[in-house]
Amino acid sequence: MNNPPRILYCHCANARVLPAQTRAAVLRKLCDAGLPFDAVPDLCALSARRDPLLQEFAASGSVVVAACHPRAVSGLFAAAAASLSPGTTKFLDLRSESPQSICTALCEISKGRKCSPPRDFQTLFDQLESAPALPDAWNAWAPVIDYDFCTGCMQCLSFCLFGVYGVNTDSRIEARNPEQCKTNCPACARVCPEAAIIFPKHGADEINGGMAAGSDRPRETMKVDLSTLFGGDLYARLRERNSQPRFSKERDPDQALQERRRHLAAFAQAGGIPPEVFNNLPSPDEIARRVTEAKAKARAALEQKSARP
Repeated sequence: MNNPPRILYCHCANARVLPAQTRAAVLRKLCDAGLPFDAVPDLCALSARRDPLLQEFAASGSVVVAACHPRAVSGLFAAAAASLSPGTTKFLDLRSESPQSICTALCEISKGRKCSPPRDFQTLFDQLESAPALPDAWNAWAPVIDYDFCTGCMQCLSFCLFGVYGVNTDSRIEARNPEQCKTNCPACARVCPEAAIIFPKHGADEINGGMAAGSDRPRETMKVDLSTLFGGDLYARLRERNSQPRFSKERDPDQALQERRRHLAAFAQAGGIPPEVFNNLPSPDEIARRVTEAKAKARAALEQKSARP
């Protein structure tokens, strides 16, 4: 008899984007089935911390992951240097599949296997629900990369002002500092030419991995020209407006600030970017410095990549 697969269940405790009814039904089924499984509060947080548990899972052979969309889950494991093998991994999509279909799949997994005594559902559920909050109220919002579609163009590296992206020794782009990402901001996913950047906690399938990359629909629905928002025309225009005497002499500073925020809100709406991301941006001079630095990193990475044999 084959050994049972190792099972991982994600409760999505920090953002709760997985349906509550599905989470409860699947967790209860896992507890009742008597199959050994690991339950984690938030897979995104484990990935961001590169938790060794994910590497253990990836190296254990046959695995079952009950979490969000398969593309997102694969990206989360890859970000933790724990790439899953498609041939030995079964994904149970708590975000889109019905509780009934997932529980049926779990019944098939447990069929004919010697199982352990059931676990107490309510105790485990309460533990997951009351998991400690992450530092700084971060809900583990961060990008992951689908390397099946990433071409290494480095646009995300040159675009991001917050130092999220970096390049490893193999000249491969990675989300090096995921905790520096701005919560609920999907801007870099919208500028990626191949829709290779996934935000598992985002609401739209085009961005959260619920839709196959490379298809026409993701590009049509998510692509927004945001190059003007960070380090482009937007900030040039803001600097120009700030330098005009009428801002300092003819208008109350509060009125000028409100006008600026209205313009930023319009840009934010176009790209699905939370207004607070713009409101908390550094000064135009600091933005210009970061843009120059990011573009230099991207250029160096591309040069290094092209020089590799």
